[in-house]
Amino acid sequence: MNLSRKLLVGAALAGLLLGGCTSKVTEKAQYSGFLSNYNNLQEVQTPSGGTAMRWVSPSWNANAYDTVVFNKLELYPAPKPNERVNQQTLADIQNYMTNKAKATLGQKYRVVSNSSSAPAGSRSLIMRAAITGVSAENEGMKWYEVVPIAAVVGATQAATGHRDQETILFIEAEFIDAKSNQTVAKVVRKVFGTALENESQKVTAKDFKAAIDKMGTDFQAFLK
Repeated sequence: MNLSRKLLVGAALAGLLLGGCTSKVTEKAQYSGFLSNYNNLQEVQTPSGGTAMRWVSPSWNANAYDTVVFNKLELYPAPKPNERVNQQTLADIQNYMTNKAKATLGQKYRVVSNSSSAPAGSRSLIMRAAITGVSAENEGMKWYEVVPIAAVVGATQAATGHRDQETILFIEAEFIDAKSNQTVAKVVRKVFGTALENESQKVTAKDFKAAIDKMGTDFQAFLK
């Protein structure tokens, strides 16, 4: 087999591996249990070009509310920092996402940190949201573990032995009507950050800022 044919076959195999293992949405096995349930989630394309699993009640009306109860994004389950993703990085990501969410909500609603702070007679939504985990791929492009709140995913194994890597966050969120206590919208989303050069490079909050900003644009569109 000549060199060009070897390269062609290698590229084809790599394409098959990538296509079969790098899902753009969260797999069911990776759902964290943070949401009240995961029924009826459907894959949707977001305005920014992303993909998410989402369900919205037929009765959903973003204009039916004037207040949102939201404190901050949670880290769920309990964080497990490691040498590549330390506690400060997790806190920075959490704070950045919380501030972006509050800024977006604040363009349309009064935002309060708890239900008791909502004015009497207000029409309130409760927003629950969390960073729920990440996945890691080994050299064979097979999922080998789900690590709550770590932030590393392996990517391609090139012919040279060099491994590029993607940073990925998993987000889960839901809106609950405060009066009826019924969920009116929920989403599970896989957010891709910047690619890393190798498996030793540390993950930072900066790797996710552009992706989080895009997600904020999608959130703003959803609330219109």
